[in-house]
Amino acid sequence: MQIKISARHGQLSEASREKISAKVSKLARYFERLTAIEVTVNLEHAESPSVELLVSAEHKHDFVAADRAENMLAAVEAALHKVEQQIRKYKERIQGHRFLSPGELAAEAALPPAEAEGQ
Repeated sequence: MQIKISARHGQLSEASREKISAKVSKLARYFERLTAIEVTVNLEHAESPSVELLVSAEHKHDFVAADRAENMLAAVEAALHKVEQQIRKYKERIQGHRFLSPGELAAEAALPPAEAEGQ
């Protein structure tokens, strides 16, 4: 997984880059198929920096989140939280599609419509 950290309207210290990198690398524990993470820190407004995260996964699926906070690390945390929620929702959606065996399919087809909806 590649992690790219960039700054607009200013520069980030090496310590800040390492902290951001450590935080975003934890996203891999939520979804193993992440290929790249891009973090852009906008320092135009020093009193409230904004952070934008672009997380790419296999099969051309991207997760995007942005946030603004009083300090840079709080903005990173907030944007990470948004991306984590998107990844969880995506993962639930792709894991929720289970295939029915022919026996289960026949049993479901035999149920009256009211009972089939209750399952």
